Amino acid sequence: MSTGNGAASAPAPTTPDPTARPAAKSSMFSSLRTRNYRLFFIGQVVSNIGTWMQRIAQDWLVLSLTGSATAVGVTTALQFLPMLLFGLYGGVLVDRLPKRPTLLVTQTAMALTGLVLAALTLSGHVQVWHVYLAAFAAGLATVVDNPARQSFVAEMVGPAQLQNAVSLNSANFQSARLVGPAVAGLMITGVGTGWAFLFNGLSFVAPITGLLMMRARDLHAVRRAPRGKGQLREGLAYVAGRPELIWTIALVGFIGTFGFNFPVYLSAFADDVFHAGAGSYSLFNSLMAVGSLAGALLAARRGTSRMRVLIAGGVAFGVLETVAALTPQLWLFALVMMPIGMFGMTVNVTANSSVQMSTDPAMRGRVMALYMMVFMGGSPVGAPIAGWITDTYGVRAGLATGGVISAVAAVAIGLILTRVGGFRVSVTWRQGHPKLCLTPRKPAPEPTAA
Repeated sequence: MSTGNGAASAPAPTTPDPTARPAAKSSMFSSLRTRNYRLFFIGQVVSNIGTWMQRIAQDWLVLSLTGSATAVGVTTALQFLPMLLFGLYGGVLVDRLPKRPTLLVTQTAMALTGLVLAALTLSGHVQVWHVYLAAFAAGLATVVDNPARQSFVAEMVGPAQLQNAVSLNSANFQSARLVGPAVAGLMITGVGTGWAFLFNGLSFVAPITGLLMMRARDLHAVRRAPRGKGQLREGLAYVAGRPELIWTIALVGFIGTFGFNFPVYLSAFADDVFHAGAGSYSLFNSLMAVGSLAGALLAARRGTSRMRVLIAGGVAFGVLETVAALTPQLWLFALVMMPIGMFGMTVNVTANSSVQMSTDPAMRGRVMALYMMVFMGGSPVGAPIAGWITDTYGVRAGLATGGVISAVAAVAIGLILTRVGGFRVSVTWRQGHPKLCLTPRKPAPEPTAA
């Protein structure tokens, strides 16, 4: 097995050093020099725009059909429920299967889902259960597609560029988030939601073409796991034995479940609080995307994954969500979306790259499936709760609850990690500014013989 240049002469270690870092700091776009990754990146730009258009149109369609924030939450829950139920099994499959053919199948399945929903909407026969079923079907494809895409990045660029490529993937997704919601808002108000679904279905032509054009000889070969019993338990045991993995995934779980229910919150703020319609909903999403894009690009430039950045980002994200919940004016609420997006993306990118870089390549599919199951699969739990709180106590209470839980979880897990890792928290002053530091605890002196 090789994780670098594909040569068989130097087997990779079974347990990588989580503190290892690339020898040289990457430039912000260095991984785009790799042809296969460049094809992948371009295809994802087009597909991600379509994905964001469908998300906006789907949420607005459900709200229009039902008038219920809870129904929007149910739609989100159904989309991520398959990841919660079957995510780990998807990771086992991904470790067994070749990644590129697997992605061709999953991307085609998601394209068909968008096209069917477009046909139902444009023909005027769409009902809310159709949207529920389409969301669930897309979620089933995501069970395999997500860990396959996450793992395939390492095969395209190799370990030296992994951090940079993960960050650029997030920047790619957030760049599309700038375009997708804006175009979706124009389509919804101009020609209807069905055209957004149609664009999404057709957008998958780009990543499928990119996958077909890749050079197999340029991929970094990774040994696939053979078919056998106990592979699911093996993956769980692998994570359980590594505190840097299990606590990072736990933090992502808390924030993903309670903090990232923006389809519920933002649609309710636009419709019920500010009475501003689909245009303001698209504006909120676009401004959050500006901050998210900035967070992703800063992570790409930073080139390393530091635990203190992850914890600080989680605390800031939760605090800003709570502030946004109390904001009385539309323009101020919209502006707060930018730093929320930036710190949310800081958590996402830092956790994702940290988990990938600390995982053996042969286990990466299962570990990333667990990561994505916790991050995305938390929505079936969190979205209905957020919808219920919003309908019962108001959207401000729902958003504030998510922010408080996210901030408290980040502080608690940060303290646990410092204790498990044998560190203590200290604050130093540099050039007149406070700086948070983690320093090793001094071991207790050994008793001397009498």
